Amino acid sequence: MSDVIVVGAGVVGAACAYYAARAGLDVTVIDRGPVAGGTTGSGEGNVLVSDKEPGPELELAVLSNRLWRSLGELGGFEYEPKGGLVVAETEEVQRQLADLAAKQQDVEYALVAGTSLRDHEPHLAEGLAGGVYYPQDAQVQPMLAAATLLRHGAGKFGRGKLRLRLGVTVTGFLRSGDRVTGVRTSDGDVLGDAVVNAAGTWGGEVAALAGVNLPVLPRRGFVLVTEPLREPLIRHKVYTAAYVTNVASDSEGLETSAVVEGTPAGTVLIGASRERVGFDRTTSVPVLARLAEQAVALFPALGEVRAIRSYCGFRPYCPDHLPVIGADPRAPGLYHACGHEGAGIGLAPATGHLLAQLLSEQRPDLDLHPFRPDRFAEEAA
Repeated sequence: MSDVIVVGAGVVGAACAYYAARAGLDVTVIDRGPVAGGTTGSGEGNVLVSDKEPGPELELAVLSNRLWRSLGELGGFEYEPKGGLVVAETEEVQRQLADLAAKQQDVEYALVAGTSLRDHEPHLAEGLAGGVYYPQDAQVQPMLAAATLLRHGAGKFGRGKLRLRLGVTVTGFLRSGDRVTGVRTSDGDVLGDAVVNAAGTWGGEVAALAGVNLPVLPRRGFVLVTEPLREPLIRHKVYTAAYVTNVASDSEGLETSAVVEGTPAGTVLIGASRERVGFDRTTSVPVLARLAEQAVALFPALGEVRAIRSYCGFRPYCPDHLPVIGADPRAPGLYHACGHEGAGIGLAPATGHLLAQLLSEQRPDLDLHPFRPDRFAEEAA
């Protein structure tokens, strides 16, 4: 018998388990695969405030950014507070970036003139109109981050405990009347006072097992990885203004924008693409070619660097681009922590922290009403 059952061992599920255990709760984490075997294992590790429009997601990102900085003290997951540089190709786009930055509350930024861009990134292409530098942006190694949170959550926080059950599939929910009291799995029933759905892109499928609708859909993205470089080429996370637009887009078709950053291993990660094609993992050479072309246009020196591999993942997309966080009134005892689209790694600590407060009957630090699980049913009514 656990106080909390967390379904999903990605970074969001790991954060939920970590903070719940730290709050003194007994936690069981269940996943049908390995730790970080889904979307987390296919992520770049973005911890961003720069790409968030003013509103509830930005507030969540600011809180999460602060928590990541604290968690960085745990070590073991390559936390890099490197800062982000958003660049504009034209003066009009630069004005739009400046307007957005001015509206982002509690976010640090500095406007960068086109003539000063190379002070931040010496290898950037010439002719760019300017940019905005965000010192709070950071990066983590997402698989290591999930594993580290679970490992430290399994340590002793008062009476809190954390158990991990991998290779176990949730097949249904247990109930006492209307209340959820646990889950049925491929390895037997597991009882719990609360169940947290942190199944990422598959969060809608888990919710359906409980008889509730959650419109979480997959949005595929590819990442190119270069050979390790002898000397660092890129200092920050660098992306074009089109990335912000693509994040907020509702389009089902292919969208790409240059997103480039280095890693401690010396490789360079190149993204980002977005398209809704279900769970199709087929490698698209044209998409990879477009990503490479956009990256070279931003950093011409990459034209002499070899790409050694690519991978793809599925962002858990919700129609309004907000995650689903909180108790589900349609199934008492069921909580959700999914639908973060491409921001799950960055928003994981705040999500786990806020849910742990709910589960401990504390008042959450942020208003969770914008993220409520039943908001889609309200819109359809």
